[in-house]
Amino acid sequence: MVATLHESAKPLFALADVESITGLRPTSARNLVAGLVHRGIATRLKSGLFILVPSELGRDREYLGNPYVVARALVGTPDYYLSHASAMDLHQMVTQPRLTIFVTSPKAVRPRAVLGTEFRFVRCKPQDMFGVVTHRATKSEQVRVSDLERTVLDGLNQPEHCGGITEVAKGYLMRRDAIDPAKIIEYALRLGVGAVTRRLGYLLEIFEASTPAGLQRLRAELTPSYALLDPLLPAEGPYDGRWRLRVNVGLDEMRALVSN
Repeated sequence: MVATLHESAKPLFALADVESITGLRPTSARNLVAGLVHRGIATRLKSGLFILVPSELGRDREYLGNPYVVARALVGTPDYYLSHASAMDLHQMVTQPRLTIFVTSPKAVRPRAVLGTEFRFVRCKPQDMFGVVTHRATKSEQVRVSDLERTVLDGLNQPEHCGGITEVAKGYLMRRDAIDPAKIIEYALRLGVGAVTRRLGYLLEIFEASTPAGLQRLRAELTPSYALLDPLLPAEGPYDGRWRLRVNVGLDEMRALVSN
């Protein structure tokens, strides 16, 4: 069974895989896997989900493997994508990787910690599953991740999952040359979240990253209400009537990101 899993490049496996490969009944399959875990040949990630421990690690019983591949298995549906800080990490938009793995899906999944790594699942509407690409996580495994433009928008929508609006802005500037201004505006209009429209327009304007026509398309969607530029910070600072934002992050601080 172990040889078959290795040959098929499938280190992550479930009890159903064991039954299929060995022909054992469920109880016997569970006993077999329990023995593998006890001997350090496999690690239990959650009920019914396991991963083979590479032989070079010896009898290490706490082996997680690639956390992004594990996240794909934990969410348990093809309708998912790695998002927020995790997508920023994969797109090289961070200076320091974060230990929490973020996954977005229409499916409700409870957060869980596996061998010291926290997995958090963000629920979205089915119609909001767009702007997703594949990424090769290992030599044999691919995962789904938001593209550059959607990654920025998810960060603007929920900056608490990225370390705050300043970290999202830094990530944007790190990959600015690869981000399509027209596409990100189209995505924002399709998403239809007022706070995202406001924050995106504000950032594109101060970073001089869009045309007047593109900015006007965003402004045309604004309502009279105001949103905080960074919802993680206190509700203070001046009001920006052009983008209907309360700018609670120093404008000089935001502009300084360009020179840094």
